[in-house]
Amino acid sequence: YRGMGYCIFNNNALAVRYAQKKHGIKRVVLLDWDVHHGNGCQECFYKDAEVLYISIHQRKNYPTDTGEICENGEGAGEGYNINIPLPPGSGKGTYSEAFQRVVMPAIKAFAPEMIFVSSGYDAAFFDPLASMMLGSPDFRWFTSLVKAYADQHCNGRLFVVHEGGYSKEVVPFCGLAVLEELTGIDSGVSDPFAPEIAGLGEQELQPHQDARVKECEALVQKLKQKLATDRS
Repeated sequence: YRGMGYCIFNNNALAVRYAQKKHGIKRVVLLDWDVHHGNGCQECFYKDAEVLYISIHQRKNYPTDTGEICENGEGAGEGYNINIPLPPGSGKGTYSEAFQRVVMPAIKAFAPEMIFVSSGYDAAFFDPLASMMLGSPDFRWFTSLVKAYADQHCNGRLFVVHEGGYSKEVVPFCGLAVLEELTGIDSGVSDPFAPEIAGLGEQELQPHQDARVKECEALVQKLKQKLATDRS
């Protein structure tokens, strides 16, 4: 194993194993909304039935040779690795559908005891290393979904780690939105970029993006079937 440019130590993978070994947490969801595919986390948990890894990312951004829908786990972990490789140019409409039709149904089916989030902000518009169109309100909404689930079903056990994001103008507002959502504190700071990003053309779901999300929906059904077998 070796570092590949964005990290040397995989913080969230280590955190997952620590929670499992030191605190007796068994079933874990690791949700990665960094714009790059989390190939390291995928490798760590690819054969593990106790960790559901979900990566929603820009297809073939970096790395270009991993993160496809067909990479769905192996051995005991078959079905427990879900990749959602979205087309470049995806914005609020695509991510919203992906969360409602794939991410949250998969989490609910798996019923984790704790949720870990790799919270990268490089899917935001203006990021120099990606081609997506999200804004700070979108990251706030992602956070609200997983926080609500964790509060209701995981005794509030939610661990969010800051990861990528390379626009020094936009990232602080995205990070602040997540922190405000987690803490319930309104800082009073407004994001001057949010209206411009929300008004970009093609923010709504496009047919080719809908087709990709539909492909990924099949992974949720496969997960449910695998869970029924493994937990029967």
